[in-house]
Amino acid sequence: MSKTIVVVGFGPGVSTAVAERFAAEGFNVGLVARNEERLAAGAQALRAKGAALAAAARGDAGDPSSIRAAIANARSALGPIDVIHWNAYSGGEVGDLLTANPAGAGAIYNVAVVGLVAAIQEALPDLKERKGAVLVTNGAFGDLSPAMDQAAVSTGATGVALANAAKHKLVGLLSARLAQEGVYVGEVTIAGAVKGTAFASGDVGISGADIAAEFWKLYAARTETYARIS
Repeated sequence: MSKTIVVVGFGPGVSTAVAERFAAEGFNVGLVARNEERLAAGAQALRAKGAALAAAARGDAGDPSSIRAAIANARSALGPIDVIHWNAYSGGEVGDLLTANPAGAGAIYNVAVVGLVAAIQEALPDLKERKGAVLVTNGAFGDLSPAMDQAAVSTGATGVALANAAKHKLVGLLSARLAQEGVYVGEVTIAGAVKGTAFASGDVGISGADIAAEFWKLYAARTETYARIS
């Protein structure tokens, strides 16, 4: 029986590596993002690398109705969903807390919390029936430490830090609740820049393939909720 992973927030770096890793393990792969050209190119690249099935579904991770429709479209194209990988993030609207528009903070939580919950609810019948999984990408700016708070403030990443902290708490809550349904939840926290993204310079940074390997280990073992890579 074939399995399907839906990667939400598809782009270069982590999500591409996770899509490729799970495709190599025999999964059908659904890609969700707002950029249609990026989605089409990503699905084509996966098929060229041997993915059994790869499909793209446009969706806005911060809009519950949009993300639910994208999950439903991916299911229609690929079949029942076994895994959701949540790689979407926001935070750019809140850099300096003293000058940011407070109303802009809502968009942070729409992506970090609201959209993720909506995606899970849409896929929940499949996840429960197939004892599936939810895998979440997170970042170290969400750590509750004075050093990381200072780093977030000094680099203008306050919004990202707020999103990551909220997402980390949500992962724990989801893990506790979905365990009752036989669904696994796992999070990989990335403490550093990822090669191939705008945050990394040259060949410096963490390999997307190494991060994808951490996600695969979590998924395969289904015993630990959290992993960290630096």
